[in-house]
Amino acid sequence: MDKFKLVSDYKPSGDQPEAISALVNGVNWGLREQTLLGVTGSGKTFTMASVIEKLNRPTLVLAHNKTLAAQLCSEFREFFPENAVEYFISYYDYYQPEAYIAHTDTYIEKDASVNEEIDRLRHSATSALFERRDVIVVSSVSCLYGLGDPIDYKSMVISLRVGQEYPLDNVLKKLTEIRYERNDLDFSRNKFRLRGDTLEIYPAYWSGRAIRVEFFGDEVDRISEINAVSGIAERYVDHVAIYPASHYVASKEKLQRAMLEIQRECDDQVAFFRAHDKLIEAQRIAQRTAYDLEMLTEIGFCNGIENYSRVIQGRAPGTPPTTLLDYFPKDYLMFIDESHVTLPQCRAMYAGDRSRKDALVNYGFRLPSAYDNRPLNFTEFDRKINQVIYVSATPAEYELSRAGQVAEQDVVIVISNSGNTAELKQTVTTLKQNRAVIIAVCGNTDSWLYANSDAQLYAHVEQEGDRLNKPPRASILVELLVLQSLSVLLQYRKNITGKDYLKWHPGGSLGERTRREEQQ
Repeated sequence: MDKFKLVSDYKPSGDQPEAISALVNGVNWGLREQTLLGVTGSGKTFTMASVIEKLNRPTLVLAHNKTLAAQLCSEFREFFPENAVEYFISYYDYYQPEAYIAHTDTYIEKDASVNEEIDRLRHSATSALFERRDVIVVSSVSCLYGLGDPIDYKSMVISLRVGQEYPLDNVLKKLTEIRYERNDLDFSRNKFRLRGDTLEIYPAYWSGRAIRVEFFGDEVDRISEINAVSGIAERYVDHVAIYPASHYVASKEKLQRAMLEIQRECDDQVAFFRAHDKLIEAQRIAQRTAYDLEMLTEIGFCNGIENYSRVIQGRAPGTPPTTLLDYFPKDYLMFIDESHVTLPQCRAMYAGDRSRKDALVNYGFRLPSAYDNRPLNFTEFDRKINQVIYVSATPAEYELSRAGQVAEQDVVIVISNSGNTAELKQTVTTLKQNRAVIIAVCGNTDSWLYANSDAQLYAHVEQEGDRLNKPPRASILVELLVLQSLSVLLQYRKNITGKDYLKWHPGGSLGERTRREEQQ
């Protein structure tokens, strides 16, 4: 499927139709940057989903942490059940980067615990981008870290088709080259097994399913998708593509060339250290590089291979690394959620990584090419953006100054303890006719207001003393919610219109007191 299909009981309301139309037109007109204003609860995700459906482009949604990314991914999957909604975050449950502390002479070896399910989701995201266009990838800022070359990743795919002549030995050899491991007993992700002329492969990007390829001599006789546990065939297919089990793959020819370059760089670095009487550093880098080259020769992989990614890919020193952004087609669309928080994170990533690499290179633990195993700096990140929509209730000056247009969703806060008065119903109905988004602060979850608002905040209002002589006092929670809601509105509103007001409907003496205070 190559077309997005939005499935939802919701319909655009309030200022959403105008915001959706403005953003879609802006993208079609060629605006590179736009900003969507809207507080939490105003239907931002639905607005984004509507824009994606109308534009029908592969989309990257960037969030500032894993939790928010997971929430957005879940919401988009509900909106697009028939399309590919992928999740791309750091796959480490625990990560201790390689580092050297000079003043204590302490070397800290890289230590990490990889979450297999997240690794599968990352492979699912990259493989989906090559197979279809109706793809939404929800990612954290980890997408700015270096990833293997997408050209190598795609070129190393094993394509099997029924009736095709493909010697079984060649298939097994190719599977090993793309980081699959043969294991006839433990059949799990990234593994394959051979039983006679029947080959079973567990793709790195699948869960609970595997591929069975039955050969007749050198001819592919039948291909089926099977249950990975029971082995029962679920459906038969004519073609299957097996994507690599690692993003850091390269052809044998490319790897041979890279190893020669790594050895040359090592020789230059050893000569440099010896020229400056750094004999320990010279011996250290020579031993480390020799071990890595031996591993690359024997199995085509080594621990910390990402540090040689620039050499393996054949990039010039100092050039930007390939990232998830390079896996998208050129016409992709990007949303940056909570941009006032996410963009500063993107700016800060490069400097921290650079300071750690300085110590490793200067003391002979890594070659200078390791500098290019890094996240994108902000300038490089900006250059890789095709068209972007910043999403925030409080966008920073950067987003507002660069945006070709700012699409707003009007938000009105209505506070009521009962939520059922005739005056309130009439007011809210009028506001909705004027396409405002209603945030209700309610003291009654069974009220009409609670049921007919776009977002709800529940807070109990306690009444103290005689209702006629002592007005009920709103709880501190209600007051805080009011202040918080108003602050959100006022931060991005330059002109308050007739629709942008705070409406009190508590009733009784408090209502009378409020009206008297307003008159004064």
